[in-house]
Amino acid sequence: MAVTLDGFALVLGASSGIGAATARALARAGMDIVGVHLDRRSTQPLADAVRADIEAAGRTAWFFNVNAADDAKRRAVLADVAARLAERGKGEGVRVLMHSLAFGSLRPLVGGEGDETLTRAQIEMTLDVMATSLVYWTQDLLAMGSLRPHGRVFAMTSGGSTQALPSYGAVGAAKAALESYVRQLAVEGAARGFTANAVCAGVTRTPALERIPGHEQLIERALAKHPQGRLTTPEDVARCIVALATPETDWMNGNVVRVDGGEGAAG
Repeated sequence: MAVTLDGFALVLGASSGIGAATARALARAGMDIVGVHLDRRSTQPLADAVRADIEAAGRTAWFFNVNAADDAKRRAVLADVAARLAERGKGEGVRVLMHSLAFGSLRPLVGGEGDETLTRAQIEMTLDVMATSLVYWTQDLLAMGSLRPHGRVFAMTSGGSTQALPSYGAVGAAKAALESYVRQLAVEGAARGFTANAVCAGVTRTPALERIPGHEQLIERALAKHPQGRLTTPEDVARCIVALATPETDWMNGNVVRVDGGEGAAG
């Protein structure tokens, strides 16, 4: 039976990878999409393609090419969205906030001789973009009255939150912080009418994965042990997000949900 959803989904990181797949899947399920992405001219066609697919599904697509971690840009986007929602006059709001920002520094904490190690600015930028920005978007949505009752907050985490990977120290720390923020939002948000859950995908071939040093070895190891013999795809994750956005999942709150086809269970 097909899932039918309504309202708006605000997708941070909507132009590629899991964010793009989720925007498309939620649109097919009936949601209108606010997409936030950061693309240069060379990658702008990716965002254009996602927006075109959303509109082809008969849904509204409002896209903003801005830095999602910039306070002024975030507030400008949300003010624009609130004004557009008011013009529609249907009492609509954002029912899903999806945080899928994948921009951070990939360097060792204490590299060998000649290696470029992480600086304070890089560590703090990675934490801000990949973790703390979730809090600020949620706060501002609530302050503007734009987050609907029974809303859903989702954030993409990774196995790097609990294990060390090459040059992944800043990102791994950000993912661990992101999971902590999700737990806190889940508890505090219960009284405000929304739930928060983190989603941990298996190894997924995305532009973000391909930037990780040694990602080929990560892929090889995942394929060698995977009980289903393939990698997770962005579409696998997107379908689960659609299912988790239904009213029937109101009692799921504060979790790290694995979407990996059994990869994690295989050790």
